[in-house]
Amino acid sequence: MKPESAPSNGWETTSVRSQWLNQHDAGRLISFSLPCPEVDFAAILAAAAGSSRFLWRDPDGVTLAGFGTATNLIAYGPERVSQIQAQAKQLFASARLLADTPALAAPRLFGGFAFRPDFVPDNIWTAFGPAHFVLPHYQYLEQGAERWLTINAFIAPDDDPAAILPQLRAALSARIEQLAGLDGAATGAAAAVAEVNYPLTMAAWEEIIATTTDRMRTTELEKVVLSRVCELRFHDDIPIPTVLAHLDARYPDCYRFLFEPRPYHAFLGATPELLVRVDGAALRTMGLAGSIGRGADEATDAALGQALLDSAKDRFEHDVVVQMLRQRLTPVTTELSVPDTPILLKLGNIQHLYTPVSGRLKEPAGVLPLVDLLHPTPALGGVPRELAMELIAATEPVPRGWYAAPIGWLDYRGDGQFGVAIRSAVCQRRRAWLYAGGGIVAQSEADKEWAEAALKFRPMLAALGAQEVVNG
Repeated sequence: MKPESAPSNGWETTSVRSQWLNQHDAGRLISFSLPCPEVDFAAILAAAAGSSRFLWRDPDGVTLAGFGTATNLIAYGPERVSQIQAQAKQLFASARLLADTPALAAPRLFGGFAFRPDFVPDNIWTAFGPAHFVLPHYQYLEQGAERWLTINAFIAPDDDPAAILPQLRAALSARIEQLAGLDGAATGAAAAVAEVNYPLTMAAWEEIIATTTDRMRTTELEKVVLSRVCELRFHDDIPIPTVLAHLDARYPDCYRFLFEPRPYHAFLGATPELLVRVDGAALRTMGLAGSIGRGADEATDAALGQALLDSAKDRFEHDVVVQMLRQRLTPVTTELSVPDTPILLKLGNIQHLYTPVSGRLKEPAGVLPLVDLLHPTPALGGVPRELAMELIAATEPVPRGWYAAPIGWLDYRGDGQFGVAIRSAVCQRRRAWLYAGGGIVAQSEADKEWAEAALKFRPMLAALGAQEVVNG
């Protein structure tokens, strides 16, 4: 039996590591869980520095954190979603939950997809595949009053899981003791900014918007979402747990995420947008498009919100998204609830037009077929989809990578939850790249769209300790 390679951060247990198969060998997944004391997620991530790390915290109060890599699932090309689904089914088909491990604590895959299926990793996204999921060695779950730590390992098909159980129990007990000794959240200082750069100038942006709106008047293109990038350099390594703790405190109504498949190659953010949640036959998604800032006082804030509700441009942008959701989901559901009018979703520094959507699936097959069906929505792609995707690829000077793409988790049943990876940054030690954009329609004005993207940069700039940066 081959040992699994592991980070040398003092958090691995040699006696158990010797039982783990290399991720490329044909092995059988076994998982074992024990109740765990409450631990701050940022403290877990800080203690696991130097290994692969993962996080998902949703507005309902569920926390999933993982560290270490038991195995990777990677797929390429236009069939990447179905390939990941097939790999996940194969992984979980012979999996075994040992002892009294509850279904709640069962292993989950963390991961996501690039915005485009033909994505080729560049120097920014070098550690990320077109479709990439990781089963962590250790998984922490917090839901309501329940907290569990799970260890995932691989054994040979003819090995007896019961013979491995004492070693797994010992390793897990030692890890729980270590977690219990962690000292609160990671609240270290942010790294100091050394340099900031916006590759796309305002003049170039104005030309892009003028060309795009002209095209909308002469072609079938109705809407396209265009983004731009902010590049940051810091004097020290970016403290990822500190950044996430800031996002968590400021944006509890968002989906906070981290996908760090290789040490010091981290994609993180706090997205307000749920792409899809599937639990058996139950389906949830949302239409989220149309934005305006928050007011300094209650009256100003209410006036801004009403202006957003009354905006013909923003309402058109929003309705395009909702219409797409209705069109694509109606054939696959027995019930579908789509309100006729949006409401306001108010976040820390921005408010959006928001339409919650729910339904029941005709033939439940897990979350990934819905990810494939819905991505990219007009909220981050455009209408018609193909024309918008062509324009995005030809226009944006910096490839999106995983920005605006599905990110989340799935479990052994195939159910799961995926957000749209906006309000995000990809970080490499002392460098970060932030992405922000907005929906362009025929009535769009370049200066207003520039200001909207600047507003959307702010959450990540503040989390990185760069709120004083000139927000171009």
